[in-house]
Amino acid sequence: MRRRKKSSQRKRVGRVSYYLHHGAWYLYYLEYQDGVKVQRRRKVSDTEEEAAQIAAQINAQLASSSPTPFSFTSVSFLNLRQAFLNHHETVVKSSPATIRRYRSATQHLENYFNECCRSDLAHSIRADHFVAWLRKQKVSPNGHPNTAKRTLRDKGLRFVLEVCRSVYIYAAQQRFLPPYFENPFSKLNLERMRIEDAKPIFVFDAEDELSFFQKADDWTFPIHFILAKTGLRSGELIHLLIEDIDLENGWLHVRNKSELHWKVKTRRERSVPLIEEAVAVLRRVIGDRTSGPVFIRHQFDAFSSPLGNLDQLELQELLQQRIAHADSGSGLTLSQTMEEKLAIAVWREAGVIRSERMRNSFIRTGKLAGLKQSSCPKSWRHSFATLLQDANVDPLIRQITLGHKPSEDARSGGLGMTGVYTHTRATTQRREIERALRLWPQSLAYARQWASAKKV
Repeated sequence: MRRRKKSSQRKRVGRVSYYLHHGAWYLYYLEYQDGVKVQRRRKVSDTEEEAAQIAAQINAQLASSSPTPFSFTSVSFLNLRQAFLNHHETVVKSSPATIRRYRSATQHLENYFNECCRSDLAHSIRADHFVAWLRKQKVSPNGHPNTAKRTLRDKGLRFVLEVCRSVYIYAAQQRFLPPYFENPFSKLNLERMRIEDAKPIFVFDAEDELSFFQKADDWTFPIHFILAKTGLRSGELIHLLIEDIDLENGWLHVRNKSELHWKVKTRRERSVPLIEEAVAVLRRVIGDRTSGPVFIRHQFDAFSSPLGNLDQLELQELLQQRIAHADSGSGLTLSQTMEEKLAIAVWREAGVIRSERMRNSFIRTGKLAGLKQSSCPKSWRHSFATLLQDANVDPLIRQITLGHKPSEDARSGGLGMTGVYTHTRATTQRREIERALRLWPQSLAYARQWASAKKV
């Protein structure tokens, strides 16, 4: 019995053929990947017309030796990680601090590949296995090798996984992953991961605040008083220059200093009103100085230091000179990381305080005041925001004063278009902030007493 010959459904557009198979249209073609000829056979459409269009597009890409939608370049995770970090440094221009966090987070995944994976290819990852491995790893909380190690807290673990997810999003965009390869970290549903072992946040009340200030020495008190009464981040206070403060009108301006390689965390510049007591404290701190950082290192003599009394423009010019000199000496353009190191040196020579020194002073003073739970200067920012809430300060004013980004959907703290059309006047902001800070009069009275005392 003779079999009936089936009619061919295969059609061709140049080097690409398409055909009907089980009710769907497929493509077939050959291309070179890493010097090896590879067959590509993919289901692309339910209609012949769309399949023909895709075939024509791929044929044009093959003719011009361009990568097709189904091609990819397999890379090791080591190379993918380095490409991701370079992308953020040279293209996205992320801050050096952000790049350091990304490098630290992705180091965990590189360690996993080295210890547990037979293949070093990035697409061989098993995200669930990595999470199980990561939960057993012990790390130094502050990165210091002599610190007692512990397992990652839930927030830290989720941050590592979020960064890894971003790495694989970047890999997909660069076609480093096989076609239809789903991001393994997207399946973990990180937004719903429970945070059960978060470190408790210490929030001051009026009595605790007064006890802390009374135990603080003359160098420590003004630093933490200004943090408490402005809600500044520690990094913002460290990089605050005298020219950023308007003592006559009672305003403090938080500004980006890109030329000196420092930016506000959210990149949002803002102005913060200063109450009378804060102005008095700042006048004593600044004294006869006219330029340089507002708060300087303990026992740092601004007048005898070459950089101790330079304004922002002068510091920028000095930094550019050092970068140019380093460029001419190496013969290569310095990386952002190297420029940041030079900028840190300039800040340091100008008298800036190290963040670790500020944190140590906070912990030491907290222990003297019997506040054993206080371990981070960020408590001042939490306490400031809480005090504004206790005083029923408008959410928009709180957001402006603290420098937070508005939510993406409302862009206005949940008020919709009302928030978009609302523009807070400076007088309103000052009135509301001062009304809230006056709720704790004891610490303000202590500040007036400290500011009027003679500097030893």
